[in-house]
Amino acid sequence: MAKGQWMHQEHLEAVQRFGKSIGKRAGFHCEWCAGNDGLKLWEYRPDDEPAEENLALLCDACRALADSREADTHRLRAIRNALWSDVPAVAEGAALVLARCKEPWAREAIEESFIDEKLKERLIP
Repeated sequence: MAKGQWMHQEHLEAVQRFGKSIGKRAGFHCEWCAGNDGLKLWEYRPDDEPAEENLALLCDACRALADSREADTHRLRAIRNALWSDVPAVAEGAALVLARCKEPWAREAIEESFIDEKLKERLIP
C-alpha cells in the first residue's frame, strides 16, 4: 500500500472511532435538519486531525448540501437552527452552506448566530 493511501485509510479509521460518541451527541439524528435517512459522519475540516468538534452527523440530503455548490432555499430553511449549536462542525458548517443562499433570511440567521465573528465577516462581507 502506498504511503498516501495508507495515510488516507488511517485518517478514515480515526474518523470512524468517533462514530458512537457523535451519534449519541446527535441523538442519532442529523445535526442540521434532525432527519434520520442515511446518517453518516461529515468532516467540517477534512485536512485537520479528526476530532469531535470537526465532525457532524448528517443525513444524505444535508451531506449533499454540504458537498454541493448549489443551494435549495427550501432545504436550507431546515438547517438554520443548526447555527446555534456549540459544535463548530454543526454551526459553522451550516453557516458555510447558508451563505451560498442570497435570501435575506439566510444572511440574518448567520448574523444573529453565535458563530465566530471572523467567519461571519468572511461569509457576509
